[in-house]
Amino acid sequence: MKHWPSQLFPIILLALLAGLTFWLQKVIGQDELANDGKLRHDPDAIAENFMVRRFDDSGQVKYRLIAPYLVHYPDDDSSELTAPKLISYRPDAAPVEVIAKHAKVTSKGETIFLWDDVTLTRTATADRPAMVARMPDLTTQPDAGFAFTNSPVEITQGQSWIKGVGAHLDNNTSTLVLQSQVTGLYIRPRATP
Repeated sequence: MKHWPSQLFPIILLALLAGLTFWLQKVIGQDELANDGKLRHDPDAIAENFMVRRFDDSGQVKYRLIAPYLVHYPDDDSSELTAPKLISYRPDAAPVEVIAKHAKVTSKGETIFLWDDVTLTRTATADRPAMVARMPDLTTQPDAGFAFTNSPVEITQGQSWIKGVGAHLDNNTSTLVLQSQVTGLYIRPRATP
């Protein structure tokens, strides 16, 4: 007569070992996946005194982005900048400079989010004084020439000032449109003899 319990013991032991091996492999595989950095927001590159220039089709500088400190993150291919300065150029128009304390640049540089004391300055020309706009944050699309904010905006030009909430800027046409709650004071510049 055969002893089934003694013959089943090695089979049960092998099945238990196979199950334990499968479970252990699963646990180890999850740790490797969690520790590879792809799912975390860890930097892979840091740059100091960073500057990038973008050129238009004719080879002229369209804009420059400068920052003393840049950190790049591989998980979403974004970069964070400290004290950024974005200068946009247009033929036959004054340059527009945007500075802030912080910025985040999306993958491929299509969108730049600026925050903390954002100041936009259009350089003075022979026939008009500099225009300075201050706001807490600004989102720009420098290749397209657009910027916008939903935050309060205060603009000064010479002695004139205007305030509002929300703004759309078009650098291609040199227009700025305030969205709501607009108040201001316009003082006509004196004509020079």
